[in-house]
Amino acid sequence: MAKTKAKIGHLSTYGIRMSGSGPFQKVAEVTNLTPPGRTRDTVDATHLESPDGYKEYIPGLKDAGEATLTINFDPADQDILLEAFENGAVESQITFPNKVTLTFDGIVTGYEINDVVADEKMSATFTVKPSGRPVLAAPAGGA
Repeated sequence: MAKTKAKIGHLSTYGIRMSGSGPFQKVAEVTNLTPPGRTRDTVDATHLESPDGYKEYIPGLKDAGEATLTINFDPADQDILLEAFENGAVESQITFPNKVTLTFDGIVTGYEINDVVADEKMSATFTVKPSGRPVLAAPAGGA
């Protein structure tokens, strides 16, 4: 019987940098992380002689969607995310528990403090729109 390779996301991290040099700065207390997805546009290539009266399509451009993270919000410890929002362009790196990384350039499209409720923890949401292709890479020496 095959043994599952399923893993939980515990110990995954999100890092960010603005300058393109130096190490990624880890964002503290991430509670939820949605990596960018991948979709492809379709281009209608239907013509007057398309077979059986059906539309025909060709592959269009690819889109990496958006990456979103939710953090425990500490008003005194938001410098890196505010700087990233003001800067606009960032590099992001998600590191999974097995040390595989997903790295991408992007534009910060959102930084939002979520509802502040008397008996619940405060949180904030940070969103990045990848520009170009995200790169999934095994760690040096293998995972």
